[in-house]
Formats: sequence, structure tokens, C-alpha cells
Amino acid sequence: MAGISAASCAAEFIGTYLLVLTVGCNVLSSNPNWGGVSIASVLMVMIYALGGASGANFNPAVSLALGLARKMEDGWKQVGLYAVVQLLAGLLASLTYALLFGRVFNLGPTKNFAWWQAMLCEFFYSFMLCFVVLNAAASRKIGGKNQFFGLAIGFVIVSGAYGPGAVSGGCFNPAVAFGIDAISMTMGFGWFFVYAAFELLGAAAAVAAFLIVRPEEKSGCQPPDEYGLSTKLVGECIGTFFLVLTVGLNVLVASKAAAFSIAASLMCMIYAIGDISGAHFNPAVTIAILMGKRNAITPKEAGCYCLTQLLSGILAAFVYEAVHAGDTFPLGPGTGFGWSNVMVAEIVFSFVLCFVVLCVAMVKPQPAPEFTGFIIGSCITVGGLAIGQVSGGALNPAVSLGIATTRAIVGAGTFHPCILYIFFELIGASIAAGLFRLVYPEEYRKK
Repeated sequence: MAGISAASCAAEFIGTYLLVLTVGCNVLSSNPNWGGVSIASVLMVMIYALGGASGANFNPAVSLALGLARKMEDGWKQVGLYAVVQLLAGLLASLTYALLFGRVFNLGPTKNFAWWQAMLCEFFYSFMLCFVVLNAAASRKIGGKNQFFGLAIGFVIVSGAYGPGAVSGGCFNPAVAFGIDAISMTMGFGWFFVYAAFELLGAAAAVAAFLIVRPEEKSGCQPPDEYGLSTKLVGECIGTFFLVLTVGLNVLVASKAAAFSIAASLMCMIYAIGDISGAHFNPAVTIAILMGKRNAITPKEAGCYCLTQLLSGILAAFVYEAVHAGDTFPLGPGTGFGWSNVMVAEIVFSFVLCFVVLCVAMVKPQPAPEFTGFIIGSCITVGGLAIGQVSGGALNPAVSLGIATTRAIVGAGTFHPCILYIFFELIGASIAAGLFRLVYPEEYRKK
């Protein structure tokens, strides 16, 4: 991480300015479908452009997380200076979009949502952003040793911009919140302090999680070749939680970009903790690996993985239900479709996901190790868009169980569709394992 210098401060100013300006321009252009991609893209390209100059924080919450994790070369002085520069850049950027469009917008929870519902979104997705930064860009094991860090960090915004963004506005950054709130002062001022508090809390929580999943960061020991089971399970819990949470928050606001947003959440968490647990986040994937790749995972580990994923999915489902004040949605065939359609859809596209995981992540050498997360995440884009209207495109027993559990308990729905969905998804996983052993027989024979 670069230390304090005129160059590093200038880099932070430029990157933050362009980020906040892009946020404002997209909001004022009424660009609901592609706005999140635009904002994620400017963050990504600026990380690659300026990471070598300043570390490319562009966010006081990220700077705080790096400071708490002792990843800042000049310590707390650098954290404070970066935060001041970022806030000033956010203010200038907001002035720029106000002059460009001749109007502004206010900061605050969106219509029909209370402050605490919006702050849950800001907390969790600020956590996610800082957690991905710490793991992909700053960890001792993979930080500075990969080329996917900018993609992983930038596309956290895609995962958070649509579902959570429809509740809170999707800042996840005190510099964004400050710029928006300050320039719209005539419409009311003060939400910045609430937003910033929860974003900074999310950053602090991300550091705590980071030190749990990477114990070497605290102990100073060399990173292990393989982490212990308990560490792996924490990683699976976090990854599955954010995957299911993103599903629910997108579906409940009828997001037009749901498939891409959910795919982004999977991709980002694969890049963050794939080297820790393998980043399954899906009992169907775990079963496919158990059946298709010899000695990749033991039956005991697979059972622990599946249980953790299922429980995490239920927890995430109750969080999205709380954010929407008791609203849930059913698991079942879409309008005009029956259970035979669901069966074919879930089997085929669960097969696609599990088969791709096996073929790109479980072979040696891997065909495209830097693109593994993007490739696997893209399976969700494939399935979500192709069969979303048929079955919802769950493709994951943890997703199915979470949806069905909250619907049965809170929404007065039925639980039994979950059993069918899980059965179909595991059939898809089994077929994937069998065909993987057919097309890559040497991988199954390896001891």
C-alpha cells in the first residue's frame, strides 16, 4: 500500500471524484438498469489505473478497514488524510453534476422504507465491499499476486446497486453520501452522518471477519497451503449469506438486473475467499465436487459445508425479509408454467453451474485461473436470464431453502416446493459429476 505523498493524495482525489460524479450522473439520467454497471465500471477502471499510486481506496470506509487491518503504510495519519481528500473530492464531484444537470437529488432512505431498513443495506454491503478489498487486494496470501482484484472490488457495486440500492440509494461510501447530502442541503441535511456511521461499522465488521478467515493476518505466521475446517466454514457462511441476501433483495424490488447482480455477488465472493474454502456457497456444487473429483473434499467436510450453507441461506432470507418489513416471495413455477417445466429448468441449469465449476476450478492446471470467478458467476447470469420466468432460477439448495423457510414462517406459504427444488438441483449436480468424470477421466483417477 502506497504511503502519503502528493501523488497518492492526487490519485485518491481523482478516483473518488470520478466515482461520485458517475454516481450523480447516473441517478440524474434515470438509468435504473445500467447505472449500477456504470458505477461499478468506473470504480474498477480507476482501481486498475491508480492502485499503484495510492492503493485506490476512493472510500473512507475502505481506508478505515485498511487502517484497522494495519495495511496502511503510514498508519492512521494516512487514513485520516485520505478520508479528508475523499470527502473533498465527493463534494466537488457533486457540485459538478449539479452544474451539469441543473438539479440535484437528496440523500435518504427511498420511499416506503424506514431508516433502519436502509441502514441494514448500507451496513451489509459496505461490509461486503471492504471484505472483498481486504481479501482480494490486501491479504498476505493473494493480495498483490492476482489481476482480478479490480474486477472483484468494482463489481461489489453491481451486487449492491439494484436490490439494496432500491432501499437505501446504495452509497456504501461516506464520500458518496457526503457529496450527495452537501449539495442538496436546501432539501435537508444530516443523513450523511447516519449513512457514514453504518458504512464505517460495516468496514469494522469486515476487518473482524477478515481476521477470522485469514488468521495469519493477526498471528503473523505464513499463510497456510490449506486452511482448517472451521475457517473454511466461516468463509462458506459469509459467501452463501451474501449470495442469498442479494437474491432476495433483488427479487423483492423486481429488479430488471437481478440475474447480473446475483452473479456479481457470487463472482466477488469467489475471488475474495476462493483460496480459503473453495467458495462453493451451494450444496449442489459441494455434492458435485464430492462425487466428481476424488480426494477434493471428504464426506465429513462436504456434510459440514452443506449444513453451513443451508443455515446461512436461512439467515440471509430472514435479513432480506426484515429489510422489507415482512415481505417474502414464493418458490414455485412462474406464471404459465408447471412443475415439469421447473424440473427441466432447475436440473439443466444446476448442471451447467456445477459442470462449469468442476471443469474450470477442479482441473489442474486450471484453464483460466484469473477468470475462474467471472466464469462461474456468469453461470448465474445464464440461468437467471434463461429460466428466471420458468422457475426463478434458484440453482442452489441454500437459496431454495432460505426462500421457502421465510415464506412458510412469515408469509403463510407452503414449504414443500423447497423439497422438489433441492431434489432437482441435486440431480443436476449428480449429472454434472458423472459427465465431468467422462470428459476429464484423468482428474477422477488422480490420488
